[in-house]
Amino acid sequence: MTLRFGYGTNGLTDLRLDDALALLADLGYDGVGLTLDHMHLDPLAPGLAGRTRRVAKRLAELGLDVTVETGARYVLDPRRKHGPSLLDPDPEARARRADLLLRAVRVAADLGARAVHCFSGIVPPTVREPATAWQRLTASLRPVLEAAGTAGVPLAVEPEPGHLLATLADFHHLRELLGDPPALGLTLDIGHCQCLEPLPPEDCVRAAAPWLRHVQIEDMRRGVHDHLPFGEGEIDFPPVLAALDASGYQGLTVVELPRHSHAGPHHAETSLPFLRRAAARPVPVPEGSAS
Repeated sequence: MTLRFGYGTNGLTDLRLDDALALLADLGYDGVGLTLDHMHLDPLAPGLAGRTRRVAKRLAELGLDVTVETGARYVLDPRRKHGPSLLDPDPEARARRADLLLRAVRVAADLGARAVHCFSGIVPPTVREPATAWQRLTASLRPVLEAAGTAGVPLAVEPEPGHLLATLADFHHLRELLGDPPALGLTLDIGHCQCLEPLPPEDCVRAAAPWLRHVQIEDMRRGVHDHLPFGEGEIDFPPVLAALDASGYQGLTVVELPRHSHAGPHHAETSLPFLRRAAARPVPVPEGSAS
């Protein structure tokens, strides 16, 4: 088993970043999903380059790998969750979100990160035609993908329930619209697969394998977008982790519990042993499968 596990800082928001990183290293994690937010490497505050260098030094000291995540709820607008998005009716507002992603690419390059994660956003109620939303998304992402390609850091777009880009099929639609640029990759959230994909999560992993650049993991129930601690949902994890290991994926598999920061250290402590046990459990080979 070659899987490498991380924990998302959006589930440790009550901790200082240095303390969160030290905790994860002490617990034995391989890396961290670092959400750029006002409490953890604020992407909009002065001195970003210098602060990024200090975080890079700390990550190296602790032996932690990193993926940069951009799902902070109110980093751009204190009144609108995840606003503005790449689909906002106002071009200047869309540009603010794109600028955040460009900053994230620079941070990721300076940290030596595996990828930069992002998502599309919810379609505004004023948009009557889906093509309009897709046009805004592709136009917003093109300069970010160009910067990501130059920096050598993949941009890993996440299908998010309720967003324009909600499914694996939507990701492939985006690929086609953009002309399949090399810098475009996929963030696969295992819980989201359980929530709304037609395939079981392990089959989603197999289908997504060629484009996987980042993986998020938590428990979830069918049809309910609620990130749950392991064991509180419906996912059978050994087949999922076996499929991920067999895919050759080299990045981090990051625990994603953003609504559980009040007990973040506890969940960080219990999640890693759960994943290691699930990864080590033998998975039966279905009858009729090739040996």
